[in-house]
Amino acid sequence: MPAGGVGARAGTAFPKQYRPLLGKPMLRWAVSALLADARIEQLRVAVAVGDGRAADALRGLPRTVCRPCAGPTRAATVLGALRDAAPAAHDWVLVHDAARPGLPADALARLIDTCLRHGEGGLLAEPVADTVKRAVGDQNRPRVQASVSRDALWLAQTPQMFPAGALRAALEAAEGVEGITDEASAMELAGHQPLLVPGSARNFKVTWPEDFELMESLLNVRMAEPFSGRD
Repeated sequence: MPAGGVGARAGTAFPKQYRPLLGKPMLRWAVSALLADARIEQLRVAVAVGDGRAADALRGLPRTVCRPCAGPTRAATVLGALRDAAPAAHDWVLVHDAARPGLPADALARLIDTCLRHGEGGLLAEPVADTVKRAVGDQNRPRVQASVSRDALWLAQTPQMFPAGALRAALEAAEGVEGITDEASAMELAGHQPLLVPGSARNFKVTWPEDFELMESLLNVRMAEPFSGRD
């Protein structure tokens, strides 16, 4: 779990992964969501060197290791975490955003089951439902240039699951390449076609200030459900 960013768009005074949701840091919720599946043998959280908040946020959670190996980008952080953990090439690795604490247990299980059944890497994603517009002009006053067909378009989520050796090789080959915004994009650059596994609207990424309130309402629902990974 890469957790070395600052989340500038969230408008928080400190990295957004430590913003409390229902009294617990968002990072703790995200980690607990992954721990809901017993097949996750170990969860390694990659934080920035000198991060003084992670240990308290994760205290008492099982199968969880916190490592100061975050880099300047998401790709660098994930690559650093892979080098730090040194898994066998055939081991499966899942990468999940610390800002997606609403991951449902059934969506996680669906991803793991699908990748294992087909022996291929993949990611949770949802088909685009809204009309998509391509913009033109500056950021302060954008205008519509054209409508984009949403046929065959999907919105990527996490976790994203790949064999450790293949993912590490893809990230190493993509070092310095622009546009590597998730693990799947590095795998695509390496010639792979990751599986698209239906995700969940509850698994949205907390990005903007108003997202925190919405996520809290969803987590309230989750707390009322049986959930083995919740502490």
